[in-house]
Amino acid sequence: MTKHIFITGGVVSSLGKGLTSASVALLLQRRGYRVRLQKMDPYINVDPGTMSPFQHGEVYVTLDGAETDLDLGHYERFTGVDCTRASNYTTGRIYSAVISRERAGDYLGKTVQVIPHITDEIKDAIRSLDGDEVDIAITEIGGTAGDIESLPFLEAIRQYRQEIGRVNGLFIHLTLVPYIKAAGEMKTKPSQQSVGILRTIGIIPDILICRCERPLEKEHKEKLALFCNVDQELVIEEKDVAHSIYEVPLELAAQDADVYILEKLNLHVNRLELGDWRKMVDTLISPKNGRVEIAVVGKYTSLQDSYKSIYEALTHGGIANDVRVDIRMVKSRDIEREGADSRLAGVNGVLVPGGFGQREVQGKIQAVQYARENGLPFFGICLGMQCAVMEFARNVCGMSGANSTEFDAKTSFPVVDMMEEQKKIKNLGGTMRLGCWRCDLERGSKAHAAYGKDRVQERHRHRYEFNNAYRDRMAGHGLRFTGFSPDSELVEIVELAEHPWFVACQFHPEFQSRPLAPHPLFRAFVAAAVGARHG
Repeated sequence: MTKHIFITGGVVSSLGKGLTSASVALLLQRRGYRVRLQKMDPYINVDPGTMSPFQHGEVYVTLDGAETDLDLGHYERFTGVDCTRASNYTTGRIYSAVISRERAGDYLGKTVQVIPHITDEIKDAIRSLDGDEVDIAITEIGGTAGDIESLPFLEAIRQYRQEIGRVNGLFIHLTLVPYIKAAGEMKTKPSQQSVGILRTIGIIPDILICRCERPLEKEHKEKLALFCNVDQELVIEEKDVAHSIYEVPLELAAQDADVYILEKLNLHVNRLELGDWRKMVDTLISPKNGRVEIAVVGKYTSLQDSYKSIYEALTHGGIANDVRVDIRMVKSRDIEREGADSRLAGVNGVLVPGGFGQREVQGKIQAVQYARENGLPFFGICLGMQCAVMEFARNVCGMSGANSTEFDAKTSFPVVDMMEEQKKIKNLGGTMRLGCWRCDLERGSKAHAAYGKDRVQERHRHRYEFNNAYRDRMAGHGLRFTGFSPDSELVEIVELAEHPWFVACQFHPEFQSRPLAPHPLFRAFVAAAVGARHG
C-alpha cells in the first residue's frame, strides 16, 4: 500500500513548502524508497497558464504538457523524477471535473456539495499517485492554514488519513517561528495558533518543521511540543541556509527528519546515500574556478520566481564547470531607457529568456545586439530566440522593422509568425505547443557539441515560431539553423558560426536541468562565459 505524507503551511505564505516537500522526498528516495510528489493549489484558475508571472511566478511545464505550479520544478530538480498532470491540481480543475459530471447526470439527481463531492474529487486526485511503483506519495497543500479557499483540501486530507489509517498517513506542518528584533526573542505563539486552526478541522500534525532565521533553543522546542501536542524530537528546525536551497536536505538529514518520518510510517530505515549530493553542494559553495557574471535580461526580473528555473539552471551550469555563477538581473525596460552598455558592461554572458507581449521587447533586442556585436556568449530561450532572429534580420539582413506578428500584425518582414495550427484556436488556456517534443541536431553545430547526440527531447511552451519564408535569406547572411522538428518545418535552434558562442532555442531547456545533471546547453553556455572571462 502506498504511504501518504501531507504537508501543510502556517502563519504566512512563501515559507518554502515546495522546497521542504522536495527535500523530504530526496531524503526518502535516498533511503531506497520510490517517491512521487504533487501540489494542490487553492486558486480557481484551472492551471497557472493564463496567470501573470508577477502574480504567480514562472509556469512550469511537465513532460506530458501540463502547465503547472513552479514547485514542481523543485520536485524534479531534487528527486530527478519527472512530474505529470497528476502532480498538480487546482480548485478550478477539481470544480471543473465535478461540474462536468453534474452536467452529464453522473450524480443521479443528488445535490452536489463540497462534502462529499468536492472532497471525493480531491481524494481521487490524491489517489492518482497510488500504484505498485510508488512507495510514498507526498502531497503539498498550497496556501496557509486559515485560508478559506484551502478548507476543502484540508478536509479531504483529513478524510483520507482517516480512511487509510495512521500508520499509512502522516501530517507535516511547516510553520514560522519569527524573531522579533525589538523584543530580542523568538516567538512560538504564531505556530501554536496555526496548529490550533488545524485542530479545529480535525488535523493534528505529527511533525512540525519550523522555519526560522535563528536556531531554535531548547525552550522553544519544549513549548511547541507542549502546546502543539507533538513529541519534542519531532519539532524540526529549518533555519535559513547560508548558501543554497540544496543545503536544505542536508540540514533536515542532520536532525534525522527522514528517520522519524519512516518510523511514523512503519517503514524500514535503510542506509542514507547522500555522497553525490554533498559533493555537489560542496562544489556549489566552494568552486575551484572562481566566478562568472551572467546577465538575465527580462521583463519580469522584479519577481525572483518569474525566472526560477532559469536561475537554477545557470547555477547547475556553474556546478558543472566548478565555477560560481553570479546573476545580474537586468530589466529590459532599463536597457530601452539607458542603453545596453550601461546595464550589460562587464558581464561574461547574456541570457534572454521567454515571455509574452510586446512590452519591453525592444530592450531584449538591444541586449541581443550588444552580445552579438561584442562577442559575448549569448543564450536565447523561446522569446529570446525570436528576439535574436528579429535583431539579426533588422541589423544584419537589412530588413528594417522586422518583427513578430505577435507584436506587429502588419510588419513588412514577419520573421516570426504564429504556428499554423494555433491560428484557429480561440481559448488561450492550455492550447500552446506544450510538453516534450523531439529536436534533430545538425552535426558540427555548437548545440550538437553540447548535447553530444543527434536527437534530443525538449519541453515547449509557445504559439509563435520562426517564419521559414526567411530561412534562406537569413542563412545567406550567416545565421545557422541547427535544430529542427523531425519534419524540418519548425526551427528549434539558431546559431551564429562567426561568434564565440551564440545559441538560441525555441524550447525551454531550463525545465530539464538538475543540480546532479546540468542541462547540456547551460553547461556549455557557462563554459563559454568562463572562456570570455579569461579572454
